[in-house]
Amino acid sequence: MKTPPNFSWCGRSRRRRTIFHIRAGPPHSMTLCGRHMALNDIERKRIEKTVGAFVSKRRPAPHIRPKLDLGFRVKGQSIELFEIRPQWNRPSVKRENAYAKATFVRTRSVWRVFWKRADLKWHSYEPVPEVSAVEDFLAVVQKDEYACFFG
Repeated sequence: MKTPPNFSWCGRSRRRRTIFHIRAGPPHSMTLCGRHMALNDIERKRIEKTVGAFVSKRRPAPHIRPKLDLGFRVKGQSIELFEIRPQWNRPSVKRENAYAKATFVRTRSVWRVFWKRADLKWHSYEPVPEVSAVEDFLAVVQKDEYACFFG
């Protein structure tokens, strides 16, 4: 028997009927096709505008950008900041190296702050593990208290 989308399988009763429990999930917005999304269009545009302004202030001079540039992406409920560099042995190939990430937790209305260590895994940023707004996340990245984001 196929599990309904908002339920999880629990077990069977004596009469061999499948029992389901309602999943306690975060209150996501629904798209027209019935899929869940973490950020609605208005939130996404506001975030793109705010983070875009931050990245444009930090970008290097135009003559340096072919060798080093900065970018960002908003994917699902996360914002990722990354640097763009040419690959060392094939300069025509561009590589993105992420250095900061914020993930929105809708149930608590907070942004969790992460940084990427040398093991290429995301770790919680110890001085400020959570912030309440995107602007606060960008301020934490700008301050870079432990030199985790920009070295």
